[in-house]
Amino acid sequence: MLFKRVKPLDQILATAEKKSLVRQLGPFQLTMLGIGAIIGTGIFVLTAEAGQKAGPGMMISFIIAAVVCGLAALAYAELASMVPVAGSAYTYTYGVMGEGLAWVVGWALVLEYTIAASTVCVGWAGYFNGLLASRGFGLPTFLRVGPLDGGGFNLFACLIGLVITWLLVVGTSKSAKVNAVLVLVKVIALTVFIVIALPRVQDANFQPFTPNGWGSPMGGIGVLGAAASIFFAYVGFDAISTAAEETKNPNRNIPIGLLGALGVCTVYYLLVSYGAIGAVGAQPVVAPDGSAIQPGTPAMAAACQASQALVCSKEALAHAVRLLDHPWWGNFIGAAASLALPSVILTMTYGQTRIFFTMARDGLLPAKLAKIHPRYHTPHVITLITGGFVSLFGALFPVGALADVTNSGTLFAFMMVALGVLILRVKQPHRPRSFRTPAAWVVCPLAIFGCVLLFLNLSKVTMFVFFGWAAVGLVVYYLYGYRKSHLANGTEPA
Repeated sequence: MLFKRVKPLDQILATAEKKSLVRQLGPFQLTMLGIGAIIGTGIFVLTAEAGQKAGPGMMISFIIAAVVCGLAALAYAELASMVPVAGSAYTYTYGVMGEGLAWVVGWALVLEYTIAASTVCVGWAGYFNGLLASRGFGLPTFLRVGPLDGGGFNLFACLIGLVITWLLVVGTSKSAKVNAVLVLVKVIALTVFIVIALPRVQDANFQPFTPNGWGSPMGGIGVLGAAASIFFAYVGFDAISTAAEETKNPNRNIPIGLLGALGVCTVYYLLVSYGAIGAVGAQPVVAPDGSAIQPGTPAMAAACQASQALVCSKEALAHAVRLLDHPWWGNFIGAAASLALPSVILTMTYGQTRIFFTMARDGLLPAKLAKIHPRYHTPHVITLITGGFVSLFGALFPVGALADVTNSGTLFAFMMVALGVLILRVKQPHRPRSFRTPAAWVVCPLAIFGCVLLFLNLSKVTMFVFFGWAAVGLVVYYLYGYRKSHLANGTEPA
């Protein structure tokens, strides 16, 4: 049933031409879009969590996550250049493996984009509230955090989500220009950290290198457990492919944007993690009996009381620089993160709206969601709805394990893209490919294996959320999309 309705790639391209978005993004804007999505909460916040799970071995975790993403990026580049339309992994799956599975992928991508955007809203609010408090203007607890964190309504998390939504409604080119400025701010902040930290690296801080070992399936601890979490630090590069329909010369520019953004970010991540570990140490805190502690638990909070350890910080990079006796530069990095993290929210929300736009255009969601604004030429209806949920979730829920939930949906989508490349190589070997995944029969299976490996090292709770969300999605599909599908009913809009 899930594999019966396959939408031919030529029909996907024809549909996009009938109701298309304006092509206005070049290679530089795409690369900035990717860097804006990748460099964010992962490196500014989750460095501490990775340290708690793997200690200095988190450097290996960064490399593992980068390799898996790099393999997936090569697969994405081939499909995105072949099918330069909005929708990312959802569209590719529709054209290769069928409508039902495409719906599951699109539904899973909600975990990647919407929840990730909400997560960054909460992270940004924490930085911004900290800056205000340092100046004596802190908000009361009720407005600083959501109800699960002992507050009532995270005001700033909600407001930043609404501002980003407005930017996306106004227009893609305008939001891309704002994004480019914010990306520059983040890169400057990371460069400052590297310049300060690298000269202070000490070999002793790397011992023991893997205090929690390599980890075990569903354990969430060790080098692999940290890699499964730190994977969030690379999530977002595929948002470039969701912009394919708005890209000038996509056959050339999509691969440039994908691989360029991932390459730049990987270099920065390795330098930052090496500097943080070597300069201030990243050994995990342990329970009284010496056992490992999962981050984000009451046991972790108890172990971190009055501790200055890097793994206990909510603003890891700024905290590390302050420990190196550079309080002004620490505050600068904190301020830069507060200023620049909205670029991640922008890119994640942008990617989600384009996926929903394409699903609505296919009839799997109500057609009104795909309506284009007459002045701004953006899918304003679905942008407002998505942005509203991003803001609401940010206001009510804590960061907690949301990064892992985001990763579960992303890893599933990456697996489908790599599998799609191999299927098309067999079914349509002569279709023009302006970018071909090198050694596809090696790269794509390795990408699938890497995604499965990381998925199995997420926690049991995360897996439960993922499969529960997928089950809900199938119910929604059979109640609406299965009956309303343009492909099934022959009702493709003119």
